Amino acid sequence: METPPRPIRRLATHLPSAMLAFVRAAHPDLEIVEIPMQGKVPDGPAYASFDALLTLPTGTPNLPDVLRRGVRWVHAYGTGVNGFPFAALEDIPFTCSRGASATAISEWVIAVLLEAEKRLLEHWLSAPPPVWHRAELGTLAGRTLALVGIGGIGQAIARRALPFGMRVRTLRRTDGPSPIEGVEIVHELPALLADADHVVIAAPETKATRHLFDDAVFAAMKPGAHLVNIARGGLVDQDALRRALDGGRLGRATLDCVEPEPLPAGHWLYAHPRVRLSAHISWSGSDSNEVILERFLENLGRFERGEPLLYRVDPEQGY
Repeated sequence: METPPRPIRRLATHLPSAMLAFVRAAHPDLEIVEIPMQGKVPDGPAYASFDALLTLPTGTPNLPDVLRRGVRWVHAYGTGVNGFPFAALEDIPFTCSRGASATAISEWVIAVLLEAEKRLLEHWLSAPPPVWHRAELGTLAGRTLALVGIGGIGQAIARRALPFGMRVRTLRRTDGPSPIEGVEIVHELPALLADADHVVIAAPETKATRHLFDDAVFAAMKPGAHLVNIARGGLVDQDALRRALDGGRLGRATLDCVEPEPLPAGHWLYAHPRVRLSAHISWSGSDSNEVILERFLENLGRFERGEPLLYRVDPEQGY
């Protein structure tokens, strides 16, 4: 039996209007209504009903009010939806832009791995050095990379690490072949971490993974290892992280995700000599906005044609 068309004529969004030029160009007949992120949804005919909602991965305080206005599908601008108020959705289908940032994030990861080995910032010159022609530098070739998470982002990291001659291993608790030739499967986290030179967290934050990296996990890591977090700050117990850094278990932590965000002034992570901190920017690239919105547009077409939506989020799993 053929599914009847389900046109999307009115789209509510919590995103700034300027970010949606790509959507307007693709669907000039789509009416896009910007909703304030805070406060009550305005009254009036322009805000009375919507077919779909494009919103933030964390949701907004007025989300329940928007959903009550006829919304039949919700899409999150981003991948990590661990902070989203799933209960407000009831039975409304929920999708995200899963995998859209994989290229940008994986390039960022390779950049910080290279910087950790080559120590570039320490070797740019502004005056004559004590010696020429000598430096204690490392290499990615022969190093072991542990990927905690082998979804779209983890796979993109693996594909870029393998040509550098890295040994790439990942955690998978279920049986099944490796998704990428050359990537080894490990079934227990301590075994994955025991000989890893670089550890990259690329898993979603859920009830099961919150504070996954605690004192016991840090104790299982190879002394001097490099931890990289491009997932969510909540996967790392930051008090345990500080103990691992101060005790010498960790050689370096490169953190693009922390808890909370934004991190308040005076927080210890800003000043720790073994921490490299960035403001959750690894996803950013010259075309990041368009790539993220392509996932939305793809599902917009599928919704209107009555086809199954891609990148569905399972509220029970949290990703």
